[in-house]
Amino acid sequence: MSLHWPWALVALLAFPLLLAVRWWTRRRKRRAAVRLPSVALIRAALPGRTSWKRRIPLWLFAAGLLVTGTAAARPEASVVVPDSAATIILAMDVSGSMCSTDVSPNRLTAAQKAAREFIKDHDGNQKIGLVAFSGIAGLVVPPTTDTKQLLDAIDALRTSRGTAIGLAILASIDAIAEINPDVPPTGVEVPDDGTTTGDYEPDTIVVLTDGRNTDGVDPMTAAAAAEARRLRVYTIGFGTANPSPMVCSSDQISGGTQFRGGPGGQFGGRGRFQDMDEGTLTRVAETTGGKYFKAEDAESLGDVLRDLPSQVTLQRKKTELTSWFALAGAALVLLAVGLAQWWNRTRLPARPRPAPR
Repeated sequence: MSLHWPWALVALLAFPLLLAVRWWTRRRKRRAAVRLPSVALIRAALPGRTSWKRRIPLWLFAAGLLVTGTAAARPEASVVVPDSAATIILAMDVSGSMCSTDVSPNRLTAAQKAAREFIKDHDGNQKIGLVAFSGIAGLVVPPTTDTKQLLDAIDALRTSRGTAIGLAILASIDAIAEINPDVPPTGVEVPDDGTTTGDYEPDTIVVLTDGRNTDGVDPMTAAAAAEARRLRVYTIGFGTANPSPMVCSSDQISGGTQFRGGPGGQFGGRGRFQDMDEGTLTRVAETTGGKYFKAEDAESLGDVLRDLPSQVTLQRKKTELTSWFALAGAALVLLAVGLAQWWNRTRLPARPRPAPR
């Protein structure tokens, strides 16, 4: 727990001051005491109270003042809470290697199916954005709760040459910056305060790729930009290292030409990488506070995407506890006053019963 206004704890000095006033008042009363010939008469006139009944209201009142004084300092607690307002940017690889058939029928089809299930699971309760990347990266669907728009965009993905993981991260940052004023876009320099501590933004980037960066910005450079903005990047490596043919239908390739090739073959006349750079994907995730996942088949990819919301939508936030402290302090003070009044109430003498006739 931390205090937003720690200097307000000076208000707690009221408690020792009240004790000093009470001590001084009681001392004056003892000096002004009147001597009476019979102590028994005084005891008979006073309401009967035990010593613990005299002390309980005092200590309850003192506790109430301490708790109320702490409330003035605005205490805060860091708690993990679900954040349905968080935005998830799903960056999907649509490079030529997504035609690989090591995942049946091919990686692209399996990834599309898993992404559709991921979007349906949220059922419009959370904003999701879609970024597609090959040799370039672009925002396909801005963050939205429109499930149909997202599903249509997933179905319309087409493969192309190259893999630009770094550009995909930068495009995702800019998509978040459009809806979160606390996140500067990539063209704005973020001042370095010499520390990486602090709460993460609720918005998260999920990068799904089957290969390594071949174009554009280095992924670690993009990861540094995300880290500076307190954005977490979760990376998913999809596919196996097994050599396999690459087959994409005409509606899965930009230009509408059916592609078939052997393992390690060419895509559009250009060499490409079919192996996955797990080291870079792991470092990107660790640098930004995210996590790397490996999915070798359609089922494991579905499991990873299904479990992601439990990680990316739980955020550690500071919750102010001022109202709770104020209520507790007021309750203690009222209880102290009530007990003091109840135990100090004047008891009227019982009426004498009339003598029987």
